[in-house]
Amino acid sequence: MEKFKILVINPGSTSTKIGVFINNRAIYLKTISHSANELNKYKTIIDQFNYRKKSIISELEKGKINIRLIKAIIGRGGLIKPIESGIYEINNTLLKDLKNPGMGEHASNLGGLLAKYFSQLIPYSRAFIADPVVVDELIDVARISGHPEFKRISIFHALNHKAVARRYASMVNKDYNSLNIIIAHMGGGISVGAHKKGKVVDVNQALDGEGPFSPERSGTLPIGDIIKYCFSGIKNKQEIMKMINGAGGFVAYLGTNNGYEVERLVQQGDEKATLILKAMAYQVSKSIGSMACVLNGKIDAIILTGGLAYNKILIEWIKKKISFLSDIIVYPGGDEMNALATNVYMVLKGEIKPKIYT
Repeated sequence: MEKFKILVINPGSTSTKIGVFINNRAIYLKTISHSANELNKYKTIIDQFNYRKKSIISELEKGKINIRLIKAIIGRGGLIKPIESGIYEINNTLLKDLKNPGMGEHASNLGGLLAKYFSQLIPYSRAFIADPVVVDELIDVARISGHPEFKRISIFHALNHKAVARRYASMVNKDYNSLNIIIAHMGGGISVGAHKKGKVVDVNQALDGEGPFSPERSGTLPIGDIIKYCFSGIKNKQEIMKMINGAGGFVAYLGTNNGYEVERLVQQGDEKATLILKAMAYQVSKSIGSMACVLNGKIDAIILTGGLAYNKILIEWIKKKISFLSDIIVYPGGDEMNALATNVYMVLKGEIKPKIYT
């Protein structure tokens, strides 16, 4: 069997995960953490490109990784136009949209850009993205917002949602396309989606609009107060967007985007941290309950995943509120790295063909 060396690059809002795989087996994994203070130096996420690039190069050198042997590089996809689930080879059209995201900013846009950068350093290597955050499988009724000038859109942690859904399906020896699952991905952003027979038919717009607040995103806010604030002259548009995505949630209330730090404060009896973490559990639970209605109460499992799923206090508070709905499975962290590598491996060995972004 031919062996392919694959580099995986997965930028998140507070970290950059990198991995080197032989086929779909990890031989090197590293999470590079980025503090809010460091990231706040950059006006836009795209401005972080050189900073994250240098961080990756430094870690690969420390790990004694010879990038010249890399056959393919895959990055987490970004805020390009809505597309179907799958793997895409990075072409000029995709590269252009990653650099100029029309749907807003997200750290995952850097994944494809970094993958293309490294592929250009390595002769005969190829660059891909897979299951970007704009995977769109919403049913028509879920797109209605309440006013025709505004439309609900699909922006969520599609890669990890799909990966853990398939992981659960494999565990119970069933086809993902036969199951109804509610998945709450809880990381730098939080997305709660209803998976109906292999399609994410409804999910909160996790980037800057809806759902629970997260370590650095404000989530759903009182719309009347937002309108008044926008016209108050206190802050400009860019500053207000930063309040919503980047300086909201834990950062706004507690001055940190670190879930472990918040958990430590709660364990030490900090009353404010306890209230804020309870509020997060409350909001996540409410979102899960709403998705139970989307699935008409027919739920095979509820999956809690993402970095915050390591927070045992948060998980227990959520479980107490939703355990009456269905079985609860906890997959802390994410299976994104392996999911990305597996997608590329299937392309390299000829099992699937990459889709073309147009």
